[in-house]
Amino acid sequence: MADQNTLTLLSAEELRRMIDDGADPVLIDVRTPAEHRSAHLLGSLLVPDELVSREAQRLADALAAVDRPVVLLCQAGPRSQQAQQALSAAGLTDSRVLSGGLNAYRATVGDDAVEVGEGPWAMERQVRMAAGSLVLAGLLGGRLLSPKARVVSGAIASGLVFSAATNTCGMAKALARMPWNQSPQGPVRIEDVLQEIEAVGAPA
Repeated sequence: MADQNTLTLLSAEELRRMIDDGADPVLIDVRTPAEHRSAHLLGSLLVPDELVSREAQRLADALAAVDRPVVLLCQAGPRSQQAQQALSAAGLTDSRVLSGGLNAYRATVGDDAVEVGEGPWAMERQVRMAAGSLVLAGLLGGRLLSPKARVVSGAIASGLVFSAATNTCGMAKALARMPWNQSPQGPVRIEDVLQEIEAVGAPA
């Protein structure tokens, strides 16, 4: 199995060269439907990280059957790294992660292969707003209502430390379930995703 720390990261420039050279990678976007609607790489398949976690085996089997490079991406990197770990554990050992996610691609390569639409804030921005608001509420509550309210601020701070140490984010997972982060067409179905992957691998 490849060393996930050194062999599976792909820079934005490398992905651009891969596309320009005709490698035609399968791009798996593990963000929320709303984030994908807001901006995404052309041709990327939407497979939210929650679906990856739940259906890792079926997805790994389907992607392994496609004779093309598999590149996972999110907004900044962490969610796609977690998705890669889940797929690798299920048997897909040759996928790559776009280092820095869509943010890095747009900053480095530009928007020539990015479709931009309308949608909510990126998940990382939503997390910062939610965490900051809760910390502020705890501090104000501790000053104006009861000192016990400061426990909220301490809990959020502890959660952020844990998030950084483990490279996970429970708040992001909770926010991903909010209505504004969902697709108007409803949840992404594994059956539809598997059909899309099969179509990608079909002979031209």
